[in-house]
Amino acid sequence: MHTPLCGHAVGDPLDYAKAAHANGIDVITITCHIPMEWEAFGQAGTRMQLVELEHYMNMVSTAAIEAKGFGVEVLCGIEAEVYPDASHMDKMDIVLSNDSFDFVLGSLHAHCRSYLLWLEQKNVTSDAAKIDWYFKHLMEGVQSGRYDSMSHPDVIRTYGVVQNFEPAAHEAIIREFLQAVVDQDICMEINTSGLNKGAHQIHPDPLIIDWASEQGVKLTIGSDSHEPRRVGEHFDEIQPWLRSKGFTKLHYFRRRHRQCIEMPEAKVSGS
Repeated sequence: MHTPLCGHAVGDPLDYAKAAHANGIDVITITCHIPMEWEAFGQAGTRMQLVELEHYMNMVSTAAIEAKGFGVEVLCGIEAEVYPDASHMDKMDIVLSNDSFDFVLGSLHAHCRSYLLWLEQKNVTSDAAKIDWYFKHLMEGVQSGRYDSMSHPDVIRTYGVVQNFEPAAHEAIIREFLQAVVDQDICMEINTSGLNKGAHQIHPDPLIIDWASEQGVKLTIGSDSHEPRRVGEHFDEIQPWLRSKGFTKLHYFRRRHRQCIEMPEAKVSGS
């Protein structure tokens, strides 16, 4: 869940908590985009600035106090970037060293100018090569130890970065990524916002979810809400489907420690 500080969301964290309460959800995690110095990661309209970080954390903390009164736990997370050039990650790592975060998502936004520039500089032009490099970089992100869960892990299929995304053609590298998630003992996010855009399909692709089930990947779930009315969107339909795939548990994080719950038939905590 996001806040207006990212420039493309509406609603105070308390509004998201109230929406969660109305939908029977008792734990939510706010995960606004982390500040990044290089403008190619997007600035105004994309993410908060570093000077706004304290305000962000205060907003979430205030909402947590108020929401406790009606039975919703509000946790403070951050959506951090995954990027192959380590020189652009040092200052982000300083932000992540703040031990006040409950949860850190890892996102490789393949449609951001930063990643498009990397592809251009490395002369990566074919869809197949872009997809293979994308999952290789996700795997390296997992192995970095920065993140608790990898968010919308096939978002490269969206926003026109590639014209054709067929997971079966990239099974080897995708399975390597999934195995890294298992070996690092972190989670992969089921992101229901994919049902509202692009191919109108859950993130990640159902075939990737089948492989994740086979390999023992642990899941978090999020609606990636940018407005309160989308809190927990599609959870009711997705959770029984995930159960049919062999998943029985979901996870969330408090103070960077994983919490495990049985997957209910109805909505649960999300980010």
